[in-house]
Amino acid sequence: MKSINRPELFDFEGISMVHYFTDNWENIQNFKARPDDILVATYPKAGTTWVSYILDLLYFGNTAPERQTDLPIFMRVPFLEAAFPGLPSGVELADALPTTPRLIKTHLPVQLVPKSFWEQNCRVVYVARNAKDNAVSYFHFDRMNMGEPEPGDWNTFLQKFKDGKNVFGPWYDHVCGYWEKKQTCSNIHYMFFEDMVENTGREVERLCSFLGLSTPTEERERITKGVHFDAMKQNNMTNYSTVPLLDFKISPFMRKGKVGDWKNHFTAAQNEQFEEHYRQKMKNTTLQFRTEI
Repeated sequence: MKSINRPELFDFEGISMVHYFTDNWENIQNFKARPDDILVATYPKAGTTWVSYILDLLYFGNTAPERQTDLPIFMRVPFLEAAFPGLPSGVELADALPTTPRLIKTHLPVQLVPKSFWEQNCRVVYVARNAKDNAVSYFHFDRMNMGEPEPGDWNTFLQKFKDGKNVFGPWYDHVCGYWEKKQTCSNIHYMFFEDMVENTGREVERLCSFLGLSTPTEERERITKGVHFDAMKQNNMTNYSTVPLLDFKISPFMRKGKVGDWKNHFTAAQNEQFEEHYRQKMKNTTLQFRTEI
């Protein structure tokens, strides 16, 4: 794969983007979803890989076990808008998926999701993570990911996060956009990262219920063990260690997977300013988060 220069941020359709996610835009927007497709939608670093892996195990853990050992998760659950040089685009990978259902992931805000997903009434699994932990995780991700702009120091990054100047736009609009859509669209299952950390088994059960899957209890328990953070971090098929864009010498792709790690990063002053800003941004929504469990 060609070496990659860190991209510049630019305004695209009203949100901050980099060209790796807009280069294939026409094909992304014209993507032909099928009624049984399942879309995993998240703001970056909110638990995307975790939920993708759970879905993959629920549907194909028994019927195609070789997937788990031979295919990295980003081949099993393609990243729809990705267009990196020297690699097949997310659209190509999604079109070529042999599975039913097809599991597809996106970080696009709700207004930019290809229309066919709504027209076909596809099920959407949205995962949201509290803003403070999400910011910390995104900061460390940007430090090691050459496909993202340079994050600067933590203070600089935190300001950018508050200003919505991250790839895929403001966290606030993203989590609220899907939350509002859910109020009128019964095909969206809205999950919280914090709930998953607190009780993975319960969340897997809720997911099965949403998907209409009658997965036996033993099977669910086995999946819950297999998707434990530490197990996934060690698993080369889920930890993204095979992606040349990511510099694991700087930080692992799967770093901690904890709730409350923000306390190790935010100063008292940063926290106070963030809280004030957060109240302003979230004052018109019923959506609520926990920053510790």
